[in-house]
Amino acid sequence: MPTEILMPALSPTMEEGTLAKWLVKEGDTVSSGDLLAEIETDKATMEFEAVDEGVVGKILVPEGTEGVKVNTAIAVLLEDGESADDIGSAPASKAAPKSEDAAPKEEAAPAAAPASTPAPKGDGDRVFASPLARRIAKDKGLDLSAINGSGPHGRIVKADVENAKPGAAAAPAAASAPAKAAVPAAAPAGPSTDAILKMYEGREFEEIKLDGMRKTIAARLTEAKQTIPHFYLRRDIQLDALLKFRGQLNKQLEGRGVKLSVNDFIIKACALALQSVPDANSVWAGDRTLKLKPSDVAVAVAIEGGLFTPVLKDAEMKSLSALSAEMKDLATRARDRKLAPHEYQGGSFAISNLGMFGIDNFDAVINPPHGAILAVGAGVKKPVVGADGELAVATVMSVTLSVDHRVIDGALGAQLLEAIKSNLENPMVMLA
Repeated sequence: MPTEILMPALSPTMEEGTLAKWLVKEGDTVSSGDLLAEIETDKATMEFEAVDEGVVGKILVPEGTEGVKVNTAIAVLLEDGESADDIGSAPASKAAPKSEDAAPKEEAAPAAAPASTPAPKGDGDRVFASPLARRIAKDKGLDLSAINGSGPHGRIVKADVENAKPGAAAAPAAASAPAKAAVPAAAPAGPSTDAILKMYEGREFEEIKLDGMRKTIAARLTEAKQTIPHFYLRRDIQLDALLKFRGQLNKQLEGRGVKLSVNDFIIKACALALQSVPDANSVWAGDRTLKLKPSDVAVAVAIEGGLFTPVLKDAEMKSLSALSAEMKDLATRARDRKLAPHEYQGGSFAISNLGMFGIDNFDAVINPPHGAILAVGAGVKKPVVGADGELAVATVMSVTLSVDHRVIDGALGAQLLEAIKSNLENPMVMLA
């Protein structure tokens, strides 16, 4: 029986994507692991691999199609002995959306492989399995009807047969997750689109279509401000010792082609502070918090049309030069939208630096499930009162720590910010 190839969920947050390019054509024979298509998600363009073998019988969604919902059938794969005439007997397909209004309302599938389900039977109790799976089952003397399939629609694929034991009975289907409690519909955030368009009738304007990234940013930030109880802690940090130390280090590193930025020191300072105040190195996980051991620090990178937050993992263990090189690589690939999901997901803490754009101070929105985010302003010359009581001039940087009160209380947040300040005002301790 023909098998549908479904639009994959290439990240936990993906609900729809753009089928950017087909790497196969109708009539091509494909095997497990072969590249089928390039899928553009809200964050990156990724390659989609086949999980089964067969012949591409029909491409249902042409390349360049936007807004293809996860789990929508995008092509049909034929088994040995099947032809395009058999496609009419394939399971009912979810047609590719022709417009936003026509798009099926369907939840995104998780990025992880779905739980296996008992192999479905067709007419005459036929078990759905790939040709390769059938051959392996025959060689191993296995009963396909006793094997759970993890492929599309519960189809048995190679891995299912290889992992099965001779004579093993089919495992019971995984219990379905309990239904989520109904959430009351949120009150409208403002006038409807039609009302706004009417409001601006007669005025010259350009409509700019929202891409997947902008839609995701809007949804996540709205969720963050509506559901996370933010509070804010502010400190001024004197940078003169750090700027002098940075100049000395960069002079010594010239021969290696390394040039450290102030942001590199901020990343290191935050990573070490999370180790000094381990209770603050936590994330909100719905009905519990997760206290992380490593300092996985996310850093906001502005790109055309949106924002990425690549994560520097184990940042407390890395040298300043290693952090600098990794951050440059991540930022470059972020701007090219070439980051893999594991490179911009996770972490417990984030940094957003608008000081390089001349912003003195601001409040950043927490990126869930992070426990906090540090908003970094510009370093500017200001009059300060020295320890001896005399007036002096210093380079002062204003920072604001946005904190999730469900994870971090006020005193704990203050300890974390004090540790960050101490590291930046005494930069040599970061090399100890």
